[in-house]
Amino acid sequence: MSGTEAVEQAYRLLQSEAKQKVEAGREKPVILLGTATCGRAAGALAVLAAFQEEIDKHHLDVVLTETGCMGHCYAEPLAVILKPGYPPLVYGSLDEGKARRLVNDYLVSDDPCYEFAMAALEPNDVFPTFADYPRGIYEHKIILADCGLIDPGEIGHYLARDGYSGLAKVLTTEPDLVIAEIKESKLRGRGGAGFPTGVKWETCKNVPGIPKYAICNADEGDPGAFMDRALLESNPHQVLEGLTIAAYAVGAEQAYIYVRAEYPLAIKRLRTALEQSQGWGLLGRDILGSGFNLEIKLFQGSGAFVCGEETALIASIHGRAGLPNHRPPFPATSGLHGRPTLINNVKTLSYVPHIIRNGASWFRSIGTPNSPGTAVFALAGKVVSTGLAEVPMGTTLRNLVYDVGNGIKNERKFKAVQIGGPSGGCLPESSLDLPIDFDSLQQAGAMMGSGGMVVLDEDDCMVEIARFFVDFTQKESCGKCTFCRLGTKQMLDILAEITRGQGKDEDIDLLQELAEDIKLGSLCGLGKTAPNPVLTTIRYFRPEYEAHIREGRCPALMCKDLISYRIIPEMCSKLCNVCIGSCPVEAIYTRPDMLKGIDPDKCVKCNSCVSACPPQYKAVVKLSPPVVEEVVAEAVEEGMSEVEQGSGADH
Repeated sequence: MSGTEAVEQAYRLLQSEAKQKVEAGREKPVILLGTATCGRAAGALAVLAAFQEEIDKHHLDVVLTETGCMGHCYAEPLAVILKPGYPPLVYGSLDEGKARRLVNDYLVSDDPCYEFAMAALEPNDVFPTFADYPRGIYEHKIILADCGLIDPGEIGHYLARDGYSGLAKVLTTEPDLVIAEIKESKLRGRGGAGFPTGVKWETCKNVPGIPKYAICNADEGDPGAFMDRALLESNPHQVLEGLTIAAYAVGAEQAYIYVRAEYPLAIKRLRTALEQSQGWGLLGRDILGSGFNLEIKLFQGSGAFVCGEETALIASIHGRAGLPNHRPPFPATSGLHGRPTLINNVKTLSYVPHIIRNGASWFRSIGTPNSPGTAVFALAGKVVSTGLAEVPMGTTLRNLVYDVGNGIKNERKFKAVQIGGPSGGCLPESSLDLPIDFDSLQQAGAMMGSGGMVVLDEDDCMVEIARFFVDFTQKESCGKCTFCRLGTKQMLDILAEITRGQGKDEDIDLLQELAEDIKLGSLCGLGKTAPNPVLTTIRYFRPEYEAHIREGRCPALMCKDLISYRIIPEMCSKLCNVCIGSCPVEAIYTRPDMLKGIDPDKCVKCNSCVSACPPQYKAVVKLSPPVVEEVVAEAVEEGMSEVEQGSGADH
């Protein structure tokens, strides 16, 4: 038997064993409950306990399995129920009561409880699938396809879905041919830079000498980003397979997964996956009888945002402070312990097994010519359907926000989208038809980044948004280079003054000058991209800066120093005391005429009174001081028809 035949036979035996176990479990009802971090935050563990309690109560033979995240985080806790004779149904927004109903009415009494169902997983004659909704039209799941549908703690579930078949294939292929396939696919790094993955692999392999190293960069630290965490919690073997293939291609026999310690569930499931892969002969010595050896170690980072940068990450593994170094040399030629080191992001490695299985031409058929494949985004902020979405490159922002994300919460008006993490850019409504790919976003002043996307509405102040993200990057700056250490601090001080109404006309030009200097003079990607939120907000929302500086007002009514709260007597009810009860500092009082008033010296501008005021009165308004009297008079005249909660300064 040849080496190729031996590897193929070893894999077929493993997969056959896995499929038999999975198929045996499908002969009885199965409940797949998402218990990733998003599900747990929504109460999934209590739902899990309720399911188990009710199953035990009725002595049912039901398989209750914990899975990961399907991407519909807005509907967590979320479960899939597979009952023989019925289509597999997805149930969302579960609680303990609904869990008990599903067991009693569906598993015991054959009532599928369609009122709780979101969609079916497969086409059928009784209930729509996700593909029947606008979201399903635009989504194209590759690396998210199995998330939420398999047990991340059971390697057999991954093997039964052709998991590790890509590894079995490459172990019988020359490394140069594997690299050629990745190069032909035009896969670009999904960690933010978008560098051609195959070129990086080729560079690392062609450096002579051993040892070589491969590293999975799972140091995800962007505010609002949770794609890597979800992948590690939901399908860790996909990442391990991609890392093993990468190590084989470049000739590395030692690999690391660098994951931040703030991801305890991801770490737990990764450890389980590593143990299982080792036990099934898919890691360690002589993998599948091929002669290839690989050891993967888990390294927990301490949470520094800058450790997402390659050279800082390597310094951290060395046990030193996570400070970036000058490049060249690049890690691919001189990295960990001075040896050639391949570093790829979680998402990049997750695509690798699919490219190997299906071919480079398949991958290039998705997306755009220069940015093939799909992109995974974490939709956060003011969008209705928050969560993870995987769409083909070239999908427009409008499709992503309105069709996949179902638009803006509370029927507010879209204002901007902050894309690419804290170093990304803020794009306005006029950019909604911009295709999402590496090059288009860069031309617009933003970046793909790792895939974080924060949707903003009319109640968000773009000056304050810029200040928030610069504050984050300034605090996370390692301080090694002057431009980043001092430049971001000066930018932050100027932005803070503007949000307090203390800005000067020349501040806008000074911010732009500082931003350009910081981009040119900073050492690593953090400093070079930190000014992006400032540059894009000035580029697209300059009138907001001018309103803060010249008029002393915040058009979005977000900057606390530039707003005040008023109770309009003509709209106030003498019998209503809701606002008084809502105020945490007792700033609201009852006047002699029994109407309510606000003491501005006590008011902390928490907005509780605006939220609490009954909609039939709308007596409490949030206003910018320069236009208070004008807006109050207009509100009274028009019976508050135009002044809604959280708005009014522009009228």
